Amino acid sequence: MLRLSAGRRYPVSFILNVRAVTGDAEPRMLVTDFLREVLGQTGTHVGCEHGVCGACTVQIDGEPARAWLTLAVQVEGADIRTVEGLAGPDRLSPLQESFRTHHGLQFGFCTPGILMSLDALLQREPEASEETIRDYLCGHLCRCTGYVPIMKAARAATERLREARHA
Repeated sequence: MLRLSAGRRYPVSFILNVRAVTGDAEPRMLVTDFLREVLGQTGTHVGCEHGVCGACTVQIDGEPARAWLTLAVQVEGADIRTVEGLAGPDRLSPLQESFRTHHGLQFGFCTPGILMSLDALLQREPEASEETIRDYLCGHLCRCTGYVPIMKAARAATERLREARHA
């Protein structure tokens, strides 16, 4: 077993949004801090600092995970996807486009985490029901929208995905 010493930095390498990255992290450095401070990727937000609000949600090996509750040294060799990895170079993802069209964000602080959770769900279940979407989002807090436009945007995204698959 690898023993980590406080105060010492260790190399951490993983795939971030289909690109290999490497940086140094102290044993107690969180993934949020590694992404923001070491790699300059600021799309993942730090909200409640307890992992309760969901703003720090990223995908680790395809599963939604709270980056605030994960140590950087734990993601060695993982495949991590953040909100910066959703869109293509010149277009929004169908989910992002639906959020834009249906005003699924206002202040937007919670939006990256919500998008990452919804993206993971829709990758597995592109025709997810409204009930499934609600269940999947129960770990996200949004103080601005009342969730109505978020649900409208999520349902519109499922429709777009359904149409694209049957086209």
